[in-house]
Amino acid sequence: MTDSRLAIIILAAGQGTRMKSETPKLLHELAGVPIVSHVLGTARELDAFYTVTVVRHERDRLVEVISEHMPGGLIVDQDETPGTGRAVEQAVAALPADFDGDVLVINGDTPLLDVATLSGLIAEHRRSLASATLLSAYLDDPSGYGRIVRSGADSVIRESNGRVDRIVEHRDATDSELAISEINAGVYMFGVAQLRELLPQLTTHNAQGEKYLTDMIELLRRAGSDVSVLPVADAWLVAGINDRAQLSEAAAKMNALIIRGWQLAGVTVHDPATTWIDLKTTIEPDVTILPGTQLRGATVIARGAVVGPDTTLLDCEVGEGAIVKRSDATLSVIGAGATVGPFSYLRPNTVLGADGKIGAFVETKNAQIGDGSKVPHLSYVGDARIGTNSNIGAGSIFANYNGVTKSETVVGSNVRMGSHNVFVAPVTIGDGAYSGAGTVVRKNVPAGSLAMNVAPQRNLEGWVATHRAGSDADRAAQQANNSLQSAPDAEKTGE
Repeated sequence: MTDSRLAIIILAAGQGTRMKSETPKLLHELAGVPIVSHVLGTARELDAFYTVTVVRHERDRLVEVISEHMPGGLIVDQDETPGTGRAVEQAVAALPADFDGDVLVINGDTPLLDVATLSGLIAEHRRSLASATLLSAYLDDPSGYGRIVRSGADSVIRESNGRVDRIVEHRDATDSELAISEINAGVYMFGVAQLRELLPQLTTHNAQGEKYLTDMIELLRRAGSDVSVLPVADAWLVAGINDRAQLSEAAAKMNALIIRGWQLAGVTVHDPATTWIDLKTTIEPDVTILPGTQLRGATVIARGAVVGPDTTLLDCEVGEGAIVKRSDATLSVIGAGATVGPFSYLRPNTVLGADGKIGAFVETKNAQIGDGSKVPHLSYVGDARIGTNSNIGAGSIFANYNGVTKSETVVGSNVRMGSHNVFVAPVTIGDGAYSGAGTVVRKNVPAGSLAMNVAPQRNLEGWVATHRAGSDADRAAQQANNSLQSAPDAEKTGE
């Protein structure tokens, strides 16, 4: 049910220079989706009446993602005045003048922040009737974070019963304030009336020359208003991402949470430390995930399948009871009971039917392989349609490209192709056809026919002695011939 008294402001205007990347910080991916998408998804679940996202740097790229998650949300462009205080000031100005509820402010780079934590903050704010309520955390190393300064308590020893006086940013803190271990998590609840009254009073008189939203706390205290603090049990919930190292740390934590969720849902994950599962992946119970497996994108794994070890699947479907080992697949479908690998490479638009097989060192692309059909060894199958219960011999190549265009090969059902065949597309092999080893198929093969390239084998005796005289091969051949000449007649004839 929509909370008519709640507005959410998401701060997404930061440049993220510490990422040292041409990609905006908030568009770097975590568990397969952009950082900001995690925050937007959490905010959406709170079902606020208004959602305002503040953008600036690379705004068009950000707006594309934001609009996907919040199609009805407001988007505000921050002006030249820097700082979180200015961002919130502009966001509040975008709210209807008759809105008189509460405002939740979230940083766009806190992807681990969950609905339960934010719901708890909203409830505490409304229970306490405070003018502002903020999340805090205790860190052994609070470097870089703003400190919560209290009166009537010693924050250094983690007593949290003192009154909150202000928040001081790390760059502006004194030595005694730097010793405080309670940090500002950057998540706030305010009454909108207080924001409208006090935000214009913020200044840029600080080490960074910015309007700090954190200065609102001191302004509220000077006005005699109450400020409440809700400490989080786990500091990682409010961890922001500013550089690649923090991105990796957040990714590892989120991956551990995702894996644990699937384990509790009946999925066996043999080695969580080497397994990576994206947020959009879906796994049914009784699936087994072996070490070194990555399940990326919107991959779907059906009940009883075994995936891994050392397998990467991106946007794939794996059928019930299928086995995929030591392979890489993208945008492919693997049917129920089918087997893939080891060392198979399934490129986009590969469809392997039920009980089919793509074996060792086989590459496929835009290939439909029917139920029960097998491509067991050392083959390339591109732009092909193979019927049911057919077998492609080892070392076969579907030659689909003439240097200008790509063409399709069609193989019927119950076909048996010999080893080391080459199918020069476009070509069709009819149902029940056979081919001999080493056949180059350039013409259509009628159903029930045997295709073969009739060329007698020629043995040029003495060729090595003439053309490679003195070589190791020549000496070995002479030794073999001498041994044969000195052998009894029975050995020569094989009797």
